[in-house]
Amino acid sequence: MKLLEPMHLGNLTLANRAIMAPLTRTRAGMEHLPNALMAEYYAQRASAGLIISECTMILPNTSAFIAEPGIYSAEQVEAWKQVTQAVHAKSGKIFLQIWHAGRAAHPNMCDGQQPISASALAIEGDTHTPQGKAAYAVPRAVSDDEVLGLVKAFAHAARSAIQAGFDGVEVHAANGYLIDQFLRDGSNKRTGNYGGSVENRARFLFEVLTAVSDEIGSERVGLRLSLLNSYNSMVDSDPVGLAKFLGERLNEFNLAYVHMMRSDFFGVQQGDVLTPMRAAYKGVIISNMGYSAEEAEQALQAGQVDAVAFGTGFLANPDLPKRIRTGAAWNAPNPNTFYTPGSEGYTDYPFL
Repeated sequence: MKLLEPMHLGNLTLANRAIMAPLTRTRAGMEHLPNALMAEYYAQRASAGLIISECTMILPNTSAFIAEPGIYSAEQVEAWKQVTQAVHAKSGKIFLQIWHAGRAAHPNMCDGQQPISASALAIEGDTHTPQGKAAYAVPRAVSDDEVLGLVKAFAHAARSAIQAGFDGVEVHAANGYLIDQFLRDGSNKRTGNYGGSVENRARFLFEVLTAVSDEIGSERVGLRLSLLNSYNSMVDSDPVGLAKFLGERLNEFNLAYVHMMRSDFFGVQQGDVLTPMRAAYKGVIISNMGYSAEEAEQALQAGQVDAVAFGTGFLANPDLPKRIRTGAAWNAPNPNTFYTPGSEGYTDYPFL
């Protein structure tokens, strides 16, 4: 199977093309501190061609999930080393997904601080906080002058990730978080340098990619995009056009990969953003969302993508590549334990 063949990714050689997608699991506690349980979880899945970690905060007081990890303190950098060392001890490769939640952060989890975004538009509905369910807060639109500080925070997080032993980083520009809030016109109603035209809306993304690449080398940088996903009240008036534009412009970077979420979590927005990205972008493309092993193999054989990321497949099957190779059945994931503390539904899924 092509899915199980090695591949080159930046300066790495991956054992296979079955990638572990980033999965928020909220096991880092209120201190946002990686721990031994997380090290065990990731090490169990080291047979993935590449592990992409859960979204990781680049700054304090930007929490959207209560107990997600961070990479902004020396203590966190040191704590992540147990994770990277455990994965590398099993010959695995791992990237850290660096992330700013933007308007998805909530004051109840951020010392009362108002979240920030491209524009002062709140996500619809409510979210889980330590005080119970609460409506999303109306964010403060960041000024153009503040953007430089955010770009520097991404670059610092990338440097910290390498210090912690990660093989690279994935810049999270998907799923309605801060970079995505600038990128798509449903959430970005700005004027000036960071609003209006697609070039201006993408400016923040390109500045982050430039700064992160300058800091650690672009061959150690991946990018995640979700141009159709409506999660977090997201929409764009022309997602296909956005895919074409980004694909062409991203050729200016020597990225390790572009990681495309091919569809909408909720099936509200329809379209094909993968084909125009493939046509425009000359680098490695990883695709994600709802693939079976059979469909992944077909996509690889057809040249539609270079690798496929599996989310809940790896969540519930720590030995997923072996199951694919042998044709064994996959464990079913238990959604009730996706975000609960402790080992249940985390490190206790059975191996073959």
